[in-house]
Amino acid sequence: MNWQVYIILCSDNTLYTGMTTDVERRFNQHLAGTGAKYFRGRSPLRLVYLEAGHDRQSASRREVQIKQLRRIEKKQLIVSADNRLAELSPNCSCR
Repeated sequence: MNWQVYIILCSDNTLYTGMTTDVERRFNQHLAGTGAKYFRGRSPLRLVYLEAGHDRQSASRREVQIKQLRRIEKKQLIVSADNRLAELSPNCSCR
């Protein structure tokens, strides 16, 4: 399976990092309040980073690596060439 690691910009200006096999479905779960507990006090605004091509194990490792980054490093990652957000369908509701 193709796992993806993603970063979402939240309503309180924090950055949430997660992993999934279907980023649009997962983003919609976060919007509906059926995703992570992290979104109980805040709302997801939009997807700002996407990294694809992982298996479950490498996605899990990468998620932990990104979560350990400082905010400035996450912002650098978001504007880097590693960001595959542009490859998402233009119809994706998570943009």
